[in-house]
Amino acid sequence: MSPMLRSLGLMALGILLLTANDATSKYLVQSHPIGQVVGLRQASTLLVLIPYMIFFSRWSLLRVVDLRGQLMRGTLFIIGSMLIVWSLGELPLATAITMLYISPIFMVILSVPLLGERISRHRWVAVIGGFAGVLIIMRPGGAGFQWALMLPLLAAMVNALRDVLTRKLARTETSISILFWSNIILMTGGFMTLPMGWAPVSAHDAFWFVAAGIFNGTAHFCIIDALRTGEASALAPIRYTALLWAALLGFVVWGDVPELWLLAGATVIVGSSLYMIRAERRG
Repeated sequence: MSPMLRSLGLMALGILLLTANDATSKYLVQSHPIGQVVGLRQASTLLVLIPYMIFFSRWSLLRVVDLRGQLMRGTLFIIGSMLIVWSLGELPLATAITMLYISPIFMVILSVPLLGERISRHRWVAVIGGFAGVLIIMRPGGAGFQWALMLPLLAAMVNALRDVLTRKLARTETSISILFWSNIILMTGGFMTLPMGWAPVSAHDAFWFVAAGIFNGTAHFCIIDALRTGEASALAPIRYTALLWAALLGFVVWGDVPELWLLAGATVIVGSSLYMIRAERRG
């Protein structure tokens, strides 16, 4: 298998596992508080992270150089994850995940004041197209508008800010260090909601908490490995297979059928992002 084909396969598997993690979180948040879902899910992710550190990596790679940056990223990770799990509890899986894919558009905008980057004409087209897609889905002022649609939109904004910060943080921290400590911070944030009241965890639910953690941890390693050996611009379109998996899982598990407005908005959002990727690749 060629390195590029291997990278494409790893990215596709990683996106499938991330979608499975979201679907499992959606199932769990229907009977457990948001903080409990986040805390126990991230604790289960350690079942993947710790064996990886023992058998395939070195503990020295977890060294923190930029403590302030790690804490800031972790805090944004807490806010974004809570908003995502909340939105999964309120919206169909495909709708929530589609709205989250506006994050790269927000990242383009934030890269100007935070990274000093210049927005090209192609990027402006993508930004305008992305927001047009969001408006198609949300239909503000229309009869189909739902307040819950603001949750994944806010999560996308927070995630974009987190990703911009990650680009700065990657100058001093290793990928595994960022992944590991963000997981610890997110897990701690979830556990801090324990005094607010957690629901009892049955053996059946415990299985799905562990499954969500394994899906989550394995997905990130697949994506990191794919990006290490593959071309980022070639791998980026694979991320949008999450929309197909979300629609499929949403239909099979919850019987959700995507609305025409969602399909139209998703098409505009994905098309805008792919246009930007293609234009940037051509230079």
